[in-house]
Amino acid sequence: MQNLITSTTERHHSNIFQVFYSYYQLTKPRIIVLLLVTTAAGLFLAAKGQVNPVLLCATLLGGWLAAAAANTINCLYDRDIDKIMERTSLRPLPSGRVRPSHALIFAGTLATLSFVILATVANLTAAFLAQSGIVFYVLIYTHWLKRHTVQNIVIGGAAGAIPPLVGWAAVTGDLSWAAWMLFLIVFLWTPPHFWALAIYIRDEYSEVGVPMLPVVEGNEVTVKQIWLYTWLMLASTAALVYPLGVCGAVYAAVAVLLGIPFVRKARQLLGDCENREVARSLFKYSILYMMLLCLGMVVDSLPWAHHINYTVAENLQTLLGAFSVGF
Repeated sequence: MQNLITSTTERHHSNIFQVFYSYYQLTKPRIIVLLLVTTAAGLFLAAKGQVNPVLLCATLLGGWLAAAAANTINCLYDRDIDKIMERTSLRPLPSGRVRPSHALIFAGTLATLSFVILATVANLTAAFLAQSGIVFYVLIYTHWLKRHTVQNIVIGGAAGAIPPLVGWAAVTGDLSWAAWMLFLIVFLWTPPHFWALAIYIRDEYSEVGVPMLPVVEGNEVTVKQIWLYTWLMLASTAALVYPLGVCGAVYAAVAVLLGIPFVRKARQLLGDCENREVARSLFKYSILYMMLLCLGMVVDSLPWAHHINYTVAENLQTLLGAFSVGF
């Protein structure tokens, strides 16, 4: 068996660049991009737009290393079902391009580097939060929840919601109510995002016995849950403006403009729960939504946006004052 794995690895890796690419694939880089965007949102909001470039780079690097470690261990744990599912069968572990023992060493190295960088350049709070994300994703989601309960995505979404906490803690060294609201936004976004994908590839999850909600309860129940979580998520995005007051008019406008298509797509899926293409469209839009929403937070935190927010708030206060006098 060992010889078979070795020969397969050698056949796939004809040069050192292919070796590097295989390990890079283990980290699931496309997923990490979104995690780094949410990290940056937390960092910029905590710093009120006045971000230290060194701290920004170190936090994003430390966050990338932590997420890469978690994803690598996830690939290691799920290599049996990845080999069966069409969309994952060519990943480095199920295809035999990387040995499991080497993947484990790689993950441990990444996690260690993440902790050292964050603890040195940022602070211990950010470093331990990043490590907690690895532990939660691997032990709670991958090992315990994913293959045993339909609530795997709901509870497991906490792992993906930790990056903005890391960004916030890197600046302040602690966590405020605003930081936890960022956590809640990502946490509530995860079910609509992932359940839409689960509807699209329901047959693959059914084949490998992963109890995703569409597989166990059906699409109708799933889309009703997507509809509910969509509105809960939108309500949480509004809380950053009021009552928390950490974001202003620029972010509010972005949140509203992005939320309308999200609701429209979720409503469309609610009316046609068997339409896989609609589910796929919602899944893709949810990624764009989160990236642009976080970009809106970053822009809103910048000094020039503060002037816009102040002017809008002042005019709104004047308008409300005049309205109250009229009554």
